Amino acid sequence: MDALIVCQVPLFCFKPRSNTKSHIKTKAPPVPSFYPIAVANPRPKLSYRRDVLSNIFTIHTKNPHIIYREIQRLASQKKLNEALALLDFLDHRGIPVSVTTFSSLISTCIRLKSLDAAKRVHAHIRVNGLEKNEFLQTKLVQLYACCGSIDDAKGVFETMPVTSVYPWNALLRGNIMMGRHNHREIITSFAEMQSSGIDLNVYSFSCLIKSLAASHSLRQGLKTHGIMIKNGFSESYVLKTSLIDMYFKCGKIKLACSVFREVEEKDIVLWGAMIAGFAHNKLPWEALRYTKLMIDSGIQVNSVILTIILPVIGEISALKTGKEVHAYITKKKGYSTQLFLHSSLIDMYCKCGDMISGRKVFYGSKERSTVSWTALLSGYIQNGRLEQALRSIIWMQQEGFKPDLVTLATVLPVCGRLRALNKGKELHAYAVKNGFFPDVSISTCLMMMYSKCDIHSYCSRLFNTMENKNVIAWTAMIECLIEGNFLHDALDVFRSMQMSKHRPDSVTIARSLSICSELKALHLGKEIHGQVLKKSFEPIPFVCIEVMKMYAKCGEIKKAQSLFDSTPIKGSMVWTTIIEAYEYNSQPEEAMRLLKQMLSDGNRCSPTHFTLTAVLNVCEQGGFADDAIKYFGLMTRKFKIRASDEHYSSIIRLLTCLGRKEEAECFIQMRSSLNQG
Repeated sequence: MDALIVCQVPLFCFKPRSNTKSHIKTKAPPVPSFYPIAVANPRPKLSYRRDVLSNIFTIHTKNPHIIYREIQRLASQKKLNEALALLDFLDHRGIPVSVTTFSSLISTCIRLKSLDAAKRVHAHIRVNGLEKNEFLQTKLVQLYACCGSIDDAKGVFETMPVTSVYPWNALLRGNIMMGRHNHREIITSFAEMQSSGIDLNVYSFSCLIKSLAASHSLRQGLKTHGIMIKNGFSESYVLKTSLIDMYFKCGKIKLACSVFREVEEKDIVLWGAMIAGFAHNKLPWEALRYTKLMIDSGIQVNSVILTIILPVIGEISALKTGKEVHAYITKKKGYSTQLFLHSSLIDMYCKCGDMISGRKVFYGSKERSTVSWTALLSGYIQNGRLEQALRSIIWMQQEGFKPDLVTLATVLPVCGRLRALNKGKELHAYAVKNGFFPDVSISTCLMMMYSKCDIHSYCSRLFNTMENKNVIAWTAMIECLIEGNFLHDALDVFRSMQMSKHRPDSVTIARSLSICSELKALHLGKEIHGQVLKKSFEPIPFVCIEVMKMYAKCGEIKKAQSLFDSTPIKGSMVWTTIIEAYEYNSQPEEAMRLLKQMLSDGNRCSPTHFTLTAVLNVCEQGGFADDAIKYFGLMTRKFKIRASDEHYSSIIRLLTCLGRKEEAECFIQMRSSLNQG
């Protein structure tokens, strides 16, 4: 038998006896190295008598609180394996464990979502005779629910007394934390609480409302609001905030504002919910207006509000306002050192096109992080500096920062746009080495990158090896096949998706309709149109446009016109599509009639460069040289559309074909000056 030596640690230091002669005959269980234990050593230098270790364990038994604190410290540091090993050690020596210690371990298991560790902790709770402790039972219900084991959670739940609200709340909260936003399941649990005579509290309603907000379940949300008022919780600040969040996520701005106005004394959390809600619903100016109203009411913005409004400022390119916010952050000493605010400032400046200020914030920061590097990379990409974005990946690692999932997802599309296959493969290898698979976002980014680099076999391989496909992954695979012009294969993938548990969303439907347009697959196109109607996707502009294109390219111009007429809000792209539809069907006169209708005083719809392209194609088809010159001048002067080389080429071809060479020469000279500029 191997001899054993005793490890020494800072907490307990024991000096070996000089006259030790005998060897220890039994081995202790494996435990962390920071406690004095017996560890096998093939080449021992020292040995100890049994009574030495007996003294050690006696001290442990007499003062177990030191061990409890050590377990709690390890749990707080997420060192779960070491904490559990020490728990095994205590169990082996028969030392009882406190409820507080188990609570710390359960909290760590919840953060790490470790089901195996959860079951080990649960086993130790049984061994310690604490399986009927209501506090620990409640924590276990939440733990199992957070780890995705609802059956285990319900198993613990069913052994508990039904009179307490806390285990019910734990079950509801666990479902939400796990991302289980099936509101029907949570509503069923809530109804059981009511029927069981449980006294509901604020936390019960808060969990339910959060689930409804995530599921965009407006109807159930309105019912819950009514039940909340009936039960006397209408004055709760917490629930008012939750209701505002729910109504905003359901797109009901007026209802959210109505709840907000009911509150007399508004705190910063309530204001923050309103500002975040406007930002979520793409109402940036309202978000900024409410921020100003909050300041005028005497409440100063905090770091949370700042992280909400800085992206909003970037979206509307309000550079002056952004600089004012930057000055405020600099003035506040506590905020000037917060890394996430620096990252938000970098992002804001880059979105406003001010890369110089963005770089100043980045390089002026005493500390950097992966998030701030990713913000700078994203800024380079937004401002067209793609090569510099790729180089920044190297500089980032040279400073000791490892790219994370978001960094890779930001940079991989750049590799595709630049066709930088080797760099893309390096990033792929990095993702494999650092265990980023099977993350769906990384897999889909890699698929798109390989597709842009014309390596379509890699796309299929990545897709087929993906364990947990989602709608985005299916859509990405269809997009990759369209990119490679494998249209029939793309339709096969679309059919396979319909047979899977995932259902096509509006983007998938739109891409499939574009395939039907190219293949002139009218029958399949009609089937997909049926899905559009069934899922109420017709109000979505890009879906409506693809349906119109499909019918137009399949020769069904009347159906395309009917769809156009039934569209309540006609934007420039909808008008452009119907003009193109008549061009596809060789009816240039009708297309020009629609153009005049679009530009009439009754329609406040400005054309785009896509509209100019469609108009010039129609004029070229019909031989309308005068109209081509007229609308070219109108759109470039009145609507400030910058004419491209393609636009000049189209009008030059038309004038040349009609023998109007002098006018064609003028446009050739204009194109030359454009290229020189």
